[in-house]
Amino acid sequence: MPEAVPQQMKAAALQRFGGLEELELRTIPVPRCGEDDVLVRLEAAGVAVWDPLEREGAMAGLWDHAPRFPYVPGSDGAGVVAAVGENVERFKEGDRVYVTAFGNEKGGTYAEYVAVHQDYVAAIPAGVSVEQAATLASDGITALCGLEALELKEGETLLIFGASGGVGHMALQLARQLGAKVCAIASREDGVQLVRQLGAEAVAEGHDDRAIDETCRAFAPEGFDAALALAGGERCQQALAHVRKGGRIAAPEGVEPPPVAPPGHTIRAFNGIPTVERFDRLNRLIESAPFHLEVDHLYPMDQVRAAHRAVLEHHIGKLALRIH
Repeated sequence: MPEAVPQQMKAAALQRFGGLEELELRTIPVPRCGEDDVLVRLEAAGVAVWDPLEREGAMAGLWDHAPRFPYVPGSDGAGVVAAVGENVERFKEGDRVYVTAFGNEKGGTYAEYVAVHQDYVAAIPAGVSVEQAATLASDGITALCGLEALELKEGETLLIFGASGGVGHMALQLARQLGAKVCAIASREDGVQLVRQLGAEAVAEGHDDRAIDETCRAFAPEGFDAALALAGGERCQQALAHVRKGGRIAAPEGVEPPPVAPPGHTIRAFNGIPTVERFDRLNRLIESAPFHLEVDHLYPMDQVRAAHRAVLEHHIGKLALRIH
């Protein structure tokens, strides 16, 4: 028998936007499952680099609805379908799924339950744990959209700057499964080790000016066919200078400082826009070959403040909260 859905749930929620002290465990109502919604009993939630901005209220103006308090942050999560709306045909109670709740009017994923539109829900791919799946939606779709923006082709050389982060380590693996040859610029020794393990053909540490130039020249002496800039700054500009004439460069909206195109190039800005088709493509790519989602640290939900501190410091891959 399916588990009965309670009226109340625990959530890491805000009574007003602000600092870490505003983020507290609270008991609040379980969101209502609308006719096009899927209600998910969450087991884990991803912690994204933009979550502190959401906590502070800096993202409230992006939504087409006014924020409601208590306000539950969190864009990504994974768990088990607890209920479905009458118009939902793709999912049923008991399905194991991951979701994106970015800008969701009914609340985010730092909670025991989340209700999201069915188009923002996907089955957990084979071989992926629920904790890993909780970190997948936003960064995985952003990585896929970046490769789409580059129109990446089999056999091309790709430079990824910021390859050991959430989007970067997923983009690296997706690009290799699309047949590209990847040179990865990663942060610190643990980042270098991660991208090597994930199959980057060439790797440089992102704080080593000499290594960046030497690695890029050796790997793509005629220049890279494409580059994905997932962080900005002087060393990003140094790396992008190795893109060949006619090569393509893409960067997600919101990277700070924003990457600047080298002379003779433009940067294709993109956003990670989730669609059913993109979720399906992402899952197919993940299931087509070994794929690793790096969860650097998994925090209990009552340590959400520590997670918000850590996400602004050096880490590789993603951070997550254990909900259930």
